[in-house]
Formats: sequence, C-alpha cells, structure tokens
Amino acid sequence: MNGLLILLGMPIGNTSDASPHLVQVLSQADLIAAEDTRRYFRIAADLGVVKKAKVVSYHDATESDRVTELLAALERGENVVLLTDAGMPTISDPGYRIVVAAINAGYRVTTVPGPSAVTAALAVSGLPTDRFCFEGFLSRKAGERKSQLTELGDERRTMVFFEAPHRLQATLQDMREIFGADRKGAICRELTKTYEEVVRGDLAELSSWATNEVLGEVTLVISGCGDAPKLDLANPADQVRILALVAAHPLAATDRKSAIAAVAKQLNLAKREVYDLVAKSPKA
Repeated sequence: MNGLLILLGMPIGNTSDASPHLVQVLSQADLIAAEDTRRYFRIAADLGVVKKAKVVSYHDATESDRVTELLAALERGENVVLLTDAGMPTISDPGYRIVVAAINAGYRVTTVPGPSAVTAALAVSGLPTDRFCFEGFLSRKAGERKSQLTELGDERRTMVFFEAPHRLQATLQDMREIFGADRKGAICRELTKTYEEVVRGDLAELSSWATNEVLGEVTLVISGCGDAPKLDLANPADQVRILALVAAHPLAATDRKSAIAAVAKQLNLAKREVYDLVAKSPKA
C-alpha cells in the first residue's frame, strides 16, 4: 500500500508565490483532484507544469462520489494530489472526507505547504498574533450567525474569519452589536493580488466602510475581548448591547434564565442585574 495522498497549498492570489516543490509535485502526480479544473489548468500553464496526470474535479458537489475513486488510485500505488482554488485543502474548503478515508485505510497523507490567507491576514492586521483562533465562515443565516458570535463574546484570542463580500456589512454590524463598537479589527481584501487592501479600525469604522461595494476575497481579523471595561447597566448604549447578547444567545428561546446567566458570566456582571434589565425590557 504505497499510495500517497498529497494536500497541496495553492497560491492565494499571486501565482508567483508557488514554490518549485509545488511545480515538481504537480508534474510527477498520477492523479490530480482539483476544486475547479479550469482554474487548475490556467495555473498549471502559467507555472509550466507538464500535464502528465489525470485531472478530475473535487468540490462540494462531487466530494462524496470522488472518495471511492481516489482510494482506488491510492490502492494502485499512485500519487494523488488534492488541491483547491487557493490555500490548503480542508481549511474552509473540500478535502476532509478523503483525508479521513485515506488515513483510516492506512495510506500516508502529507502536504506541500503554501500561502495562507489566515496567517497572512493575521500578520498584517496590526492585532495581537501570539494567540489566535480561526473560525472560518460564519452562518449565512442572521440568527445563527449572531448565536455563533455570542458564543465568542468572551474569546480573548484574536479571531480570524472568512466572509463573502456581499455579507460583509451584515456580519460587521452583528459583530458591532455583540462585541461592541470599539472592538478593533481589520478587513483584509484580495491578499497578494493587484488590488490588495487592508482596512484597520474599530467595528464602528469598519461597518461604516463596508457600506460601500466590496469585491473580492475577504478575510476578517477581530481582536479578542482582552481587558475590556465592565459594561455600565445605567448606560442606555450598554443596556442595548446586553439585551442584544441575551436575545442572540442559543438558549434564549428555550431557557432564558440560562441565557441570562451565560451572558452575565461573559460580561462579568451580576446575574440578578442582567435578569432585572431583561425583565424591564419592552420585548421581555
């Protein structure tokens, strides 16, 4: 069982970032599974890759069906290369199923590392880099997205997200509501490409900037809660934020007391004070 599955990290924008090792592996592969075959052939031509390997599509719609085919190639002792449009397979991209299947079947899985939008955005954000977490894409549904952000409310590490440009403003507005308008962040757009742009500021400034049309690939970097000042229950703006956090909590609809307790703990407030605020709210 000498088949080898190779996860190939592709350039995230600038094709010149491809390493000589990447070109060598593509030239020697027996089978290439690409998220977008047309994009692969364009990049291969730019890099001067000899088109020796069989190339098949491997994306969300075909992933389940392709696993059997790729395992068969590994059983034949072939070198199978898995790649996505940009970055590393399995990181908010297809690939997890074949990796698990190959490992369970006893085949070796390795990688050719490449550029990463996660670490590239983190590095240029100007935010703390010593500890961070990657949250990928948030839910497309507003309610679920707010619940996810609420759960991250007391995250102290810098957070990195991917987001579609047409959902960017809505996501930033939700972050402003849940994390607070003064939370620092950075919008990293089209990294390594011709029109690369990094916008830094607090969430109030970033959500305002995103009202303009945003195009291209977007990575968001948001600071952790750090040593944020304690909210003032007498402050109307803080009251609105506290009520929004309770309403967005996953347990709000089924167990409001638990939701209130969780938000009070997250904000370092007395549970009774938060309960009284919710009880006095017109929407309670």
